[in-house]
Amino acid sequence: MERLLNDFTGTVRRAVDDYHMIEAGDAVAVGVSGGKDSLLLLLALDHLRSFYPRPFTLEAITIELGFEGMDFSPIAELCAARGIPYTRLKTDIKEIVFDVRQEENPCSLCAKMRRGALNDAIRARGISKLALGHHFDDAVETFMLSLLFEGRLSCFRPVTYLDRSGVTQIRPLIYAGEKKIASLAEQLRLPVVENPCPMDKSSKRAEIKALLAAMGAEYPDLKSKVFGAMQRLPLPGWEPDVNYHDKKNGK
Repeated sequence: MERLLNDFTGTVRRAVDDYHMIEAGDAVAVGVSGGKDSLLLLLALDHLRSFYPRPFTLEAITIELGFEGMDFSPIAELCAARGIPYTRLKTDIKEIVFDVRQEENPCSLCAKMRRGALNDAIRARGISKLALGHHFDDAVETFMLSLLFEGRLSCFRPVTYLDRSGVTQIRPLIYAGEKKIASLAEQLRLPVVENPCPMDKSSKRAEIKALLAAMGAEYPDLKSKVFGAMQRLPLPGWEPDVNYHDKKNGK
């Protein structure tokens, strides 16, 4: 497993360094949804801390939304085997969003409630840094969602400090593409928990994903150009410190 993780962890480390995501002594919690992205992020950060020059501790936290048929016990076994503390918190988010509120556009409320539950959970454990599994494709899709549906240039930041909660969100997978993540997750046979949410394949994000796939057939480097533009504009918080390694080494 460690051999397969080596190159991928290098990609994660570049993002961590470019955006100063982790400092010595940090306690980092990974929000593990059960999907391939957050599981691979957890393993990559666990591998990274074995040689990273700024020591940090790692935990995993899952917010259970209340959908039936989601079995997280294989993830608990994986964490136990690697010595990673793992917390599972049951919530009634599914019931509130779909049954009580019957939201026409439930994704926004669900995401807001999940973020709140995660922030509360890590603060209760004395942790102030939360690693999320958003990757390269997520960033490009979010940018295009904002552009096409809101008429503005916007995206989540690689590092976001939430002053109301005191939590800093980091996204170490922003240089990792979805296809690479899917391929490596399959090779590692990660215990992915399928998402039964009825909105999983019918959201606006799914529309943008399909649009980018169609455009990418004609322009293969489209996503890379969009991502590069986000860094060069730059969007707030998106300018990387590409000389970070040299400055740390006194060059």
